[in-house]
Amino acid sequence: MVFPVLPLSVPLANVQLWTTPLWILSIGVTLGLVLLAALWGIFWLVNRGAAKQAASAVAESVLVWILYAAAAIALFGVVAAPQMPLAKVMDSLRRLPSSGERTALVVVEPQSIDQEVSFDLVADEVIAYRIESDQDIRVADVTGEAYLAPTAIVAGDEPYAWNTKSKLKRGLEDRVSKLYLTNEGDAPANVSLSFTSEVLVPETRQIPVVALSLAGLFVVYVLLRWLTPGISNIAAATAKEAANQPIYLLLMAGGAVALFCYIYIPYNTFGEDVKMLKDSGLSTIMVLAILFAVWTASVSIADEIEGKTALTLLSKPISRRQFIIGKYLGILWPVVLMFVLLGGLLMACVSYKVVYDSRESSNPTPEWQLCHAEMVGLAPGLVLAGLEVAVLTAISVAVSTRLPMLPNLLIVGSIYAVGHLTPLLVQSSIGENEFVAFFGQLIALVLPMLDHLNIQPAIAAGQAVPASYLLVATLYSALYCVIALLLALLLFEDRDLA
Repeated sequence: MVFPVLPLSVPLANVQLWTTPLWILSIGVTLGLVLLAALWGIFWLVNRGAAKQAASAVAESVLVWILYAAAAIALFGVVAAPQMPLAKVMDSLRRLPSSGERTALVVVEPQSIDQEVSFDLVADEVIAYRIESDQDIRVADVTGEAYLAPTAIVAGDEPYAWNTKSKLKRGLEDRVSKLYLTNEGDAPANVSLSFTSEVLVPETRQIPVVALSLAGLFVVYVLLRWLTPGISNIAAATAKEAANQPIYLLLMAGGAVALFCYIYIPYNTFGEDVKMLKDSGLSTIMVLAILFAVWTASVSIADEIEGKTALTLLSKPISRRQFIIGKYLGILWPVVLMFVLLGGLLMACVSYKVVYDSRESSNPTPEWQLCHAEMVGLAPGLVLAGLEVAVLTAISVAVSTRLPMLPNLLIVGSIYAVGHLTPLLVQSSIGENEFVAFFGQLIALVLPMLDHLNIQPAIAAGQAVPASYLLVATLYSALYCVIALLLALLLFEDRDLA
C-alpha cells in the first residue's frame, strides 16, 4: 500500500505570499505589546506596588501563554521585515487618520483666479471625489494651471464626479496640499468639495484593531483582579488548575493537528476548499472548547460539591455568588486561550490554503491581498463561536450545581442541537395548529438561538459579517449568560453542601 506524501515543500515566493498577511498582523501584535508596556510603565510610575501586583497576577495566570505567543509573533515580525513591504505598510499606517471622506464648503469670489483651498491628499490614494458648484469654475492642483491643465472643469449646477471606474482622468498628481479654484463669473460660486481616499495598503486597518484587542484583553483581566479580588482569586485558581489538566493539553494538541490536516483534505468543492477549511476549523475549535468547558464545570463545581471541597471553600469569607461567578470566569479564561492559540493557527492555515489550492489546481498565483482577505474574514467567526461557547458554559455551570458530568454533557449537547434548530422549528410552526406554534415560540424564547451565532452561511455566501451584527450578538449572548448565571445562583443557593 502506497501512502500519499503531503506536499510540504513550497517555493520561497509562495511562502512570502501567505506569510505577508501574518506579518501585517504581527505588527499589530507588536504595537499591542508596546502599548501594554507603556501602560504598565505609567502604572509603575503612579503606584509601583500595584504595578508589581498586576505583573505578578498576569504571570501566574493562563494569559501568560498569550503573552509568550505574542512575543514570538512580534519576533517573527522583526525577522521577516526585510522581506516584506515595510515602507508601504508603515506609510499607510501613518496615513490611516487621513483616509476616508473629507468635505469642504468654499465660497469663490467673482473674478478670482487660483483661490486656495487646503486639502492634504495623495493622488494614488484618492478613490473618488465629487465637486459641485452653482457657477462655472475651474479646479487645479497646481497654481497657474487652471486653463492649461485643470483637474476639473465644473459647470454650474452640474456635479463633477470621478471614481476608480470612471472613464475620466483622475486629474491629480503626486501629493496635493492645496487646490486652486478659479471663478470667472460675476457672481460668487458656492462650491462643495468631497474627496474619498484610501491608503495604499488598506490591510493596515487591522493593525490598530489587533493592537487594541491584545492590550484590552490584559487590561480587562487586571481590572477584574483589582475590582473583584474574591471572584478573581477563585477564577485564577480554577483556570490554572483546568489549563494544567492533561485533557486540556490533549484537546489543544488534537485541535492543532486537525487544523493542519484540514489543509490537505480534498473537499471536492470546485475551488471552494478554503470555505470548507474555515467552516471545519471553526467548528473544531468550538466543539473542543465546549467539551472542555463542560468537563471543567463538572470537575470544578459538581465534583467539588460532592467531595465537600466546596464546603471548605465557602467556610472562608467567600459567598456562593462569588463561588459561581469565579468558577465561570475560571472556565472562560482557558477557553479564551484556546481560541487565541488555535484561532491564530487557523488563520495561518487559511492563508496558506489559498496559495496551496492555486498551485494544486494550476491556477494563477494569487496576490497576498487575497490571502489576507480570507484570513481576516475568520475573525468574526471566531468571535461568534466564542460567544456561543460562553453561553453554553454558563448553562453548564448552572447544570453542574445540581447534576454530575454525564447529565451535564447530555443537557448541554441537547441545547446545542436544539439551539441551532430553533429558527427552523419556529419557521416550521408557522401555519400549524396553535399548540405547535406555541411550542415553537416557547423553545425560541427559553433556549438560546445559537444558529444566529453561526457564521457558516456568511462563509458559504462569501459575505463579510458587519460590526453591527457582532455588537447585537455580543449583547444577546451577554444577556443570556447573565440569565444562566442567575439560574445557577438560584440552584446553588439552597443546595445542601454538608
